[in-house]
Amino acid sequence: MEFVILFVVLGLLAATFFLFVGPYNGFVRLRNVIQESWRQVDVELNRRYELIPNLVETVRAFSAHERNTLEEVTRLRNAARGAAQQGGDVPTEQRADLESQLSGAVHNLMVSVEAYPDLKSNQNFLELQRELAGTEDRIAAGRRFYNANVRAYNTKTEQIPSNLVANIFNFEKATYFEVKDPEVRQAPSVNFGEISRRDETQQQVSGQQTGQLGQGTSQPGSVSHDTNQTQPARNPQSDPQSKQG
Repeated sequence: MEFVILFVVLGLLAATFFLFVGPYNGFVRLRNVIQESWRQVDVELNRRYELIPNLVETVRAFSAHERNTLEEVTRLRNAARGAAQQGGDVPTEQRADLESQLSGAVHNLMVSVEAYPDLKSNQNFLELQRELAGTEDRIAAGRRFYNANVRAYNTKTEQIPSNLVANIFNFEKATYFEVKDPEVRQAPSVNFGEISRRDETQQQVSGQQTGQLGQGTSQPGSVSHDTNQTQPARNPQSDPQSKQG
């Protein structure tokens, strides 16, 4: 009889662990992973907040016609930063939507500057463009990692029996951080080929100028050398004046 009671108690403990303890610990682990992955994305988003004002001022100096685009980028940047200052270990739907709109506005701005050759050759703009492209790449990589963890967590909240634990202990679904526009998923491109071609052209022009200077300095010497060859030394024996002397 005692063995039966012991067997029942062990069965209840195993069922409790299977139904509650295991899923609970799994939710805690996934929640911590989601929060950590979002902090990595948040660092890059704040870096983008810092780059955008300098980018806007640089573009404004060369392209006053893009006033509406610049104002939209500035408005969305301020709104997204305001949502970020509200805190939170994971993004809210409002912030995720603002960040997606900001990505689209920045993308449109980088497309519009293609019509301004002077701006594209500005060193300050090129440096900002490189930094922004690197930041967008890291945001995209962090977003993929974050969304993968959110997917695993949200799936667990719907599966049986872990959904019972989620309902009892209030483990709510996490918010995805997605960019809906397919074109915005592409980070702003930096035309390094154009920069390298410009450097090669400058090197060729410099080399031609150096060659012309070298030819100019060697011409007097060559004339003197040719003169010495065309005018041989006079022979005293063949000179009539020397014979008369």
